[in-house]
Amino acid sequence: MPRVRTDITMSIDGYVAGPNQSEDNPLGEGGMALHEWAFQLKSDASKAAREAMNENVGAVIMGRNMFGGRGSWEEHPWDGWWGEDPPYHVPVFVLTHHEREPLEMQGGTTFHFVTDGPVAALARAREAAGDQDVHVTGGAGAVQQYIRAGLLDELRLHVVPMVLGAGERLLDDLGDPPPAFELVSAVDAPGVTHVTYRIGGAPAS
Repeated sequence: MPRVRTDITMSIDGYVAGPNQSEDNPLGEGGMALHEWAFQLKSDASKAAREAMNENVGAVIMGRNMFGGRGSWEEHPWDGWWGEDPPYHVPVFVLTHHEREPLEMQGGTTFHFVTDGPVAALARAREAAGDQDVHVTGGAGAVQQYIRAGLLDELRLHVVPMVLGAGERLLDDLGDPPPAFELVSAVDAPGVTHVTYRIGGAPAS
């Protein structure tokens, strides 16, 4: 059964980006160090976790901050952080308050800009994905919206043993009461622990 899932890397004090995020430093101070595990891949466990991120993904959802740029597209034209060939290679639905025509890039990635909220974005993403999964790739605000709405089936956390102390927290504002998280697996690897949770009554993987 197709799932709605996310993979996101987090410090042990709960941050997925450091303070003072900017166009020049989108992950904030110290934020890039969170992702060293994914570039160095020092173990088979981390290689498997990295590969699993893209397995069976038919569409991606991301927040405006992750796509990048600020304000209206006319005042601040922006085509993403990834150059002409973004790494997604599937339709990507960007949550935004500013209308824009779809942006077709190389490698099969087309960005669609959705102004009518996360539920509408998910409906479009599910249609595009067919019998494959929808991956909510970030940032924290987008993931929170889907958890809060009860629309995220699986949360894969990659927990790095570092303290950022400030920045963008992941597990805030998840609703009252917050949903139940069921531990599926926890795998230790050098510099990171890969933890998978099933959320609420989500189906098994």
